[in-house]
Amino acid sequence: MILLQGNNISRTFGADVLFEKINFTIQDNSRVSLVGRNGAGKSTLLKIIADVETPSSGEMSKTKNLTLSYLAQETNFSSERTVYDEMLSVFDTLIAQEKQLRQMESQMGELSGEELASLMLRYDTLTEEFRQNKGFTYESDIKNVLNGFKFDDSFWQQTVASLSGGQKTRLALAKILLENPQFLILDEPTNHLDIETLLWLENYLKNYRGAILIVSHDRYFLDKVTTETLELSRGQLERYVGNYSKYIDLKAEKLATQAKQYDKQQKEIASLEDFVNRNLARASTTKRAQSRRKKLEKMTRLAQPTGNEKSANFAFQPAIESGNVVLTVENAAIGYGDTILSRPINLDERKYDSIAIVGPNGIGKSTLIKSIVGKTPLIQGTIKLGANVALGYYDQEQRDLTPSNSVLEELWHNHSLTPEVEIRNRLGAFLFSGDDVEKAVGMLSGGEKARLLLAKLAMQNDNFLVLDEPTNHLDIDSREVLENALIDFDGTLLFVSHDRYFINRVADKVLEISAEGSKLYLGDYDYYLEKKAEEAEIVALFSTEADKNAGEIATSDYQASKADQKWRRKLIREIAELEVKLQTFDEKIDVLHQEMIVSSEDFVKLGILQKELDTISVEKELAEEVWLEKSEELGE
Repeated sequence: MILLQGNNISRTFGADVLFEKINFTIQDNSRVSLVGRNGAGKSTLLKIIADVETPSSGEMSKTKNLTLSYLAQETNFSSERTVYDEMLSVFDTLIAQEKQLRQMESQMGELSGEELASLMLRYDTLTEEFRQNKGFTYESDIKNVLNGFKFDDSFWQQTVASLSGGQKTRLALAKILLENPQFLILDEPTNHLDIETLLWLENYLKNYRGAILIVSHDRYFLDKVTTETLELSRGQLERYVGNYSKYIDLKAEKLATQAKQYDKQQKEIASLEDFVNRNLARASTTKRAQSRRKKLEKMTRLAQPTGNEKSANFAFQPAIESGNVVLTVENAAIGYGDTILSRPINLDERKYDSIAIVGPNGIGKSTLIKSIVGKTPLIQGTIKLGANVALGYYDQEQRDLTPSNSVLEELWHNHSLTPEVEIRNRLGAFLFSGDDVEKAVGMLSGGEKARLLLAKLAMQNDNFLVLDEPTNHLDIDSREVLENALIDFDGTLLFVSHDRYFINRVADKVLEISAEGSKLYLGDYDYYLEKKAEEAEIVALFSTEADKNAGEIATSDYQASKADQKWRRKLIREIAELEVKLQTFDEKIDVLHQEMIVSSEDFVKLGILQKELDTISVEKELAEEVWLEKSEELGE
């Protein structure tokens, strides 16, 4: 069933066209994401659909009695009620019905005969309506949603007005979910949510009985929740069947097909035009030339595929190579004053590692980053950088920018010997061109400041990048460009991010921070989730064990299993390192063989090369023996 339709919807601001004559349909139980560049008009389109704004032209049509709830990006949600009473207000109708049912129950003892029968009939009808509207579960629903958004009972009696901005945003989303409308419209619902809350929200929305339309920069969230993607680009709207990752694939296929069709038509046009030019004047071929000219005139010419709008071009290139050991953190305690948030934290980061730091909000992830870069002292423990490590830091709070500087001055200040044209070219790669470079830094948007910080970082040519929420303020396209730049980065990465899609693409290890300290997982974000689920199953198994002695034995077995897993992970890592070493030996041997072929007549050089080959061959044999021993050990 169609819940809502937009027909030829346009929105203009004076002479500026945001989007024009777009059409879309929302079906019941649809799971739709709306994607596009910052400034493409996504939030404006949501407001038109939610009837907060009116289109410049076109018509919105909705099914009769459609219930709809809209979460704006900036909610300005406030109230003098307590948190619990604010949630309770969603169910005013049910509470009134419940009160009426209690009154009926008290009247039953006072009536008899036909009056009692009539009352019982009305009571049964109202009870069934109350049940269908979840009247018997609304209080547990409130508690479930509040707990899901990290509002435990200590918050319930606080006034909404006393909450922080982020807490108000989460509470506004909680209230909308409790309203349970037929159609949910959510503009950046994942803002201010930690990973645990995101997982809860994803599960809730996947099981939601109603249609959902979402704008979000969280691509992992879109992949988990949505099954249809609307792209708003250059004022037009296009529909793709599938989640965000599927949309990326389908769009790439479409652009490739369009490019192929365009190239084919251009070749045909060139061939026809050439024939006309060569044969129109000749009596014997003029009719054929005229026929081809008519064909050219009637041809519907394809527009040249334009692909995406102009993208940033991030690139990070180390000036020098670091030593193998990049960072060592031993028995660290992080926090503020006498309050310890997490300990002990241990980390041994090696060259080319890419490690994501995850954990609940408030556990001290950014504090750990600041300690590593020397901005905040540890409460306990030590931090040591390795040899030749050049550390570059991205601060999510953007405090390393000078508001009074122009964009050009901000980069030039630290690179005064670099020619202006080179600075401008670098800024152009980060989408600052023309008059943009003369803007004051203080007047930039959050996304522009993020790109400027990344441009400054790229100019430093460091080999160890420490990044605190680098994707904040970036649109999806810029995030993907940044991901590709970091994947290609020939150095070492350590970063904090709530963007799980970003973590999955960039990280090869995940460091989880909790109150009990740190734990390293040797894989990407999906691997981390898989291992966390396995651990939760083990904990659940032990918690339901009835026999205490059996439980103690199981715990002992589990500890032994953990030790065995730790040993196996260490062994697998060592084997992998040996395999890399063996591959390097093979490459060196191949190079030496080639050099010996080239130098076949130079007996002196051949002797030197043979000696080097013998040395490497011995080292390779020793490494192969160690690799074989460890592989057999793992096989046992």
